[in-house]
Amino acid sequence: MTKHRIVVAGCGGMANRWVDYAKAREGAEIVGLVDLYEASALKLAERKELNVPVFTDLTAALNETKADLVFDVTIPASHKAIVTTALEAGCNVFGEKPMAESLADAREITEVSNRTGKRYSVMQNRRYNPRIRALNKLVAEGGLGQLGAVHTDFFIGAHFGGFRDEMASPLIIDMAIHTFDQARFITGADAVSVYCHEHNMPGSWYKGDASAVCIFEMSDGSVFTYRGSWSAEGFGTAWDADWRVIGSKGTARWDGRTDAVAELVDTSGKPGFTANTVSHTLAPDWDGRLEHEGCLDEMFAALEAGRPAETDSLDNIRSMAMVFGAVESAKTGRKVNLS
Repeated sequence: MTKHRIVVAGCGGMANRWVDYAKAREGAEIVGLVDLYEASALKLAERKELNVPVFTDLTAALNETKADLVFDVTIPASHKAIVTTALEAGCNVFGEKPMAESLADAREITEVSNRTGKRYSVMQNRRYNPRIRALNKLVAEGGLGQLGAVHTDFFIGAHFGGFRDEMASPLIIDMAIHTFDQARFITGADAVSVYCHEHNMPGSWYKGDASAVCIFEMSDGSVFTYRGSWSAEGFGTAWDADWRVIGSKGTARWDGRTDAVAELVDTSGKPGFTANTVSHTLAPDWDGRLEHEGCLDEMFAALEAGRPAETDSLDNIRSMAMVFGAVESAKTGRKVNLS
């Protein structure tokens, strides 16, 4: 097994989970910490018992440590600079979502990845759940027939405080990337256009619009709709959202918490005004680890196999396009083409 020498860029709270993962993984070694504030790096080193050098400059860290892999857990505004610097230096990068702060930056990153031949894999932890994997398998194997529509609800009254309260589009920019990426994963299709209307609930504690309705046309001919709010009090959905997936052979539902279920058309009997259906519980059979650990397992497996990870930036940019297309549509009041 290849021994990966890892520099961690960004030493705030998000770094804790990434460091814990690397410390527990055979074939991985943290060799340096980077943060604009040296004190933050020193605190992380002490907290995680890491006897490694700390830096305030990524280039210096890579030159001194001879790292081959960078964990980017900096704030989104820093992702482009961190990732492109690491790629240009010959390192692969694993990083937190979003892959960049703008679609233009994301495209520039993918150009650098293509040119250098180095991979940038993005954390999309909500794919790594046995229940969404079971739903993806049902669709991929044709169990629902030809997909016609996917409808998703996401309603949580999230009192974060801090920077999200001041964002212009907190729900779409900071959260919807998860649900949009899940929709691509479940359907195996990409979005080709979007119409989005953003608004704010009465009594919302967000300065920007924290609620939205989106209609996406997908590349397989289906329609994906998203209704969401971060300031809807009561009857909150799961963070994984509430899903209805409709195809020519029936419908699957997943509440984001329990096993998904499907009602499939029963063709053995005489059809009536409505079709007879047979209910099936989608028993999970995926035995990978959950959430962050599952995504990081896939990133390392892909790196060691010499293939793009499932959430490689060349794929993830399609989920990013959904986010920024929705923002543009909300601002202009028009449908936006994404292809």
